Amino acid sequence: MPSTLNTLDLSKPPSLVTEQTQEWVRKFVVGLNMCPFAKPVLAKGLIRYVECKESEQGLIVDLLDQELVGLRDTDFSVVETTLFILPNWVGDFVEFQFLVNVCRKRIKTLGLKGVIQIADFHPNYQFADALSEDVSNATNQSPYPTLHLLREQRVEHALQSAESAEKIVLRNQSLLKEMGWDGLNKFLKDG
Repeated sequence: MPSTLNTLDLSKPPSLVTEQTQEWVRKFVVGLNMCPFAKPVLAKGLIRYVECKESEQGLIVDLLDQELVGLRDTDFSVVETTLFILPNWVGDFVEFQFLVNVCRKRIKTLGLKGVIQIADFHPNYQFADALSEDVSNATNQSPYPTLHLLREQRVEHALQSAESAEKIVLRNQSLLKEMGWDGLNKFLKDG
């Protein structure tokens, strides 16, 4: 399968936005094992970080379409997953959820349902049944609004060899509640 995604230009350093997102993946996602499938993907350098500098929804969706098709057409050995980072998104968390829904509809429109799925992260992520100060919200909080583009085939394969997605979520929430905000912040600072 051909590789259609542009590879990252290693001749120039990543932006601060990308660096902060990479640090979040390293310390939080992998360091706390929030996603048990992330460590080998990170170690192999198969995560693509894309900083979308647009703030207008239509332009964001246009660029996302390119990433979705590019990910579909790129071999797993080159890029397994993409973090589509939106540092200039001006809306709040609720407005971001509307954007996420639009983006999920694009998957169907592009014929990628069952091929790629989107997980969403936001600095102010809040589960519907949680208070804003609940530390379990941190499972989906990231430095910037971010759309995680996942290949469904890889997710299904990973889940076959591991615990269920529901068990992972419950484990993560339990771990964070045990740590509390103080423990989590100390871990992230020292990690």
